[in-house]
Amino acid sequence: MGTRTFGDWPIGFTVQQIERIDKKEALKEDQKAFLTKFLKWKQMDQKKHYWGADLEKVRARIEKLLFESNDTKGKTAPYVLPDDRFAGVVNPEVEAFVEEQKDLFYQLFHLYMKASTSKPSKKYLKETSDIIDQIGISKYKDIIHPWLEFICDLKEIPTIHEETYRGHTYTHTTHEFIHEKNSIFLKGLVWSLCKFHDSKTLNIVGKLAERSFKKIPGVGPAAAAVGNACIYVLGHTRGLEGVSHLSRLKLKIKQNNTKNLIIKYLDEASQKLGISSAEIEELSIPDFGLILGDKSYVFDDYQLRVVIEELGKVNMQWIKPDGSVQKTAPSFIKESVKLKEKLKKAKGDVAQIKKYLTAQRDRIDRSYLENRIWTYETFEKLYLNHGLVSFIARRLIWQIDNGESFVSAVYLNDQWEDFEGKVVNGIDKDAKVRLWHPIYASIDEIIAWRIKLETHELKQPLKQAYREVYLLTEAEVNTKSYSNRMAAHIIKQHQFNALAAIRGWRYTLMGAFDNGMDSGTASIDIKAHGIIAEFWINEINDEDAYNDSGIWNYVATDQVRFLKEGEVMDLIDVPNLVLSEIMRDVDLYVGVCSVGNDPEWRDNGGLPQYRDYWTSYSFGDLNEVAKTRKDILEKLLPRLKISKVATIDGKFLKVKGTKRTYKIHMGSSNILMEPNDQYLCIVPARGKDAVTDKVFLPFEGDRGLSLVLSKAFLLAADDKITDPTILSQINR
Repeated sequence: MGTRTFGDWPIGFTVQQIERIDKKEALKEDQKAFLTKFLKWKQMDQKKHYWGADLEKVRARIEKLLFESNDTKGKTAPYVLPDDRFAGVVNPEVEAFVEEQKDLFYQLFHLYMKASTSKPSKKYLKETSDIIDQIGISKYKDIIHPWLEFICDLKEIPTIHEETYRGHTYTHTTHEFIHEKNSIFLKGLVWSLCKFHDSKTLNIVGKLAERSFKKIPGVGPAAAAVGNACIYVLGHTRGLEGVSHLSRLKLKIKQNNTKNLIIKYLDEASQKLGISSAEIEELSIPDFGLILGDKSYVFDDYQLRVVIEELGKVNMQWIKPDGSVQKTAPSFIKESVKLKEKLKKAKGDVAQIKKYLTAQRDRIDRSYLENRIWTYETFEKLYLNHGLVSFIARRLIWQIDNGESFVSAVYLNDQWEDFEGKVVNGIDKDAKVRLWHPIYASIDEIIAWRIKLETHELKQPLKQAYREVYLLTEAEVNTKSYSNRMAAHIIKQHQFNALAAIRGWRYTLMGAFDNGMDSGTASIDIKAHGIIAEFWINEINDEDAYNDSGIWNYVATDQVRFLKEGEVMDLIDVPNLVLSEIMRDVDLYVGVCSVGNDPEWRDNGGLPQYRDYWTSYSFGDLNEVAKTRKDILEKLLPRLKISKVATIDGKFLKVKGTKRTYKIHMGSSNILMEPNDQYLCIVPARGKDAVTDKVFLPFEGDRGLSLVLSKAFLLAADDKITDPTILSQINR
């Protein structure tokens, strides 16, 4: 008979026998001493073994036996969270509770630790609900809300490990977030919130879901089980507030299985109400009490005015009793618990407004492919006059169809105006409204709209008047069923994966372990048209060109094709708008993720055999996005303070500094210096650029345009540059 290991013994069955003996006669002291010692065995802490979950149950049962053997009948065995930063918050607080409250929380804690299934049972929800009622609903929320907020704000701690094998040193990084057991604990805690439907609780649950699905490099979501529990709670709330959070999270979360879960709950809600999931998402958007992007909170004789300035920027302004403005909060607020709580809520609203505004911008941007059409009556309610969404809707161009004729118009000065400035009247409540797209407009109309928006300095929250249009080319007519327009680019795979998920595409990372799989596909299901678009991706198999997890760092782009009912479509049969929007997405992936955009890629090693690609992309022909930038810069340049030293020269913005003349590529934003076309590496800083904040740009979201402008302003005053890294290159 071979040597038996710890895992070979029927430990659970053994404990069951001990429990039966304990019912007949109390455990003896030596038996208790052995069980106490047994719990400290190192084998009891092997969480990664397949029987690890069973060991946790065994541990809990033994701890219960030992607790009850000490004449503690009627009391609940304590539960102490395993040591981590979260435990450092919870354990001391619970220890300080009065005995009765402590006992009730221990009962809950033991229930939390049973959260091993994908969703809570009715029994679980009833048991936790009954205990919470005994604690007191308000008291329970006051205690657990800060615990959850702590997790929302918790940052993972990275630790770098080095190992040497056959003369090579390898590194890998581990990340500490929360203990594995505490993840189960949190999952159970979140489930207990199913009985609550208030805004504060749901806001915290939504925030926790977002934090839980935030990826840890090389690991995946920080706490997927906790995040799924949050999704469950939001999907089972009364009313539409939970749906509203799910709608926002669907645009934020990148994991496909989680998106499917969210879509499932949205579909269930839409079936209950008998409307489409798109309609229920629109109905569930909160307005936060805003009136056309403006709201005031009353603090005695003072008011806190909250105004949406732009995407991601909400202004908070204190108004004194005499109507004048005060920069800081009145001092009397600090002396009132009630007013401090009110101010905290107002700041929380502002944070939510920023998140929802961005989410609604993204949702509306994607509505092109959803072929959304509204009656004017519905459009007025859900868009034009909605407290939050109106900020976006009133900066966009809409196509209004009265049946006999249609017109494109924007809402200015409390009235509809077309691109010529004519007022549009007589819109029937049943008129059809859809988002205007330049693919259906003439060149003259597009130019007229651009001029009108710039004249009124109306900054569009998404690219519309300047939206890139992609028409079928002769080469694509010849290839018939696929397009090579975006093929043969080298892109960063992880960046592409993240961006594709944000845009609603599905893609699986390719790695060196994929057993010969050398290609993959990113795809998007365009349900409104019954079409699936595919973007083919090939691996770049190069020694050590993968990360610690074995995932390829770089991949190569290939063809784009479309399928309907499983059959490949001829490109000429793809609706113009669908073709344009899909090619725009793919161009975005190349434009953002290409290694040619990385000023340090060549100098940091990259892939030596592909350096010619880096050069050709960095300074090659402009793509559609870059052509749009060029159009904007041509109009913008005469109004800038650098106009006397900056000119447009083909694909470059040329800037004459004091020391040298610089050529900034309008696609990659990379720089060459005259007279010898020496490369100048400037790594952009993160965050918003103060220079471009002062310049009117006709739309939000083009970081590349901001980079080109910020580099131009910097180099126009090259005699004031102090960065030694930049100066050493200029003076070389």
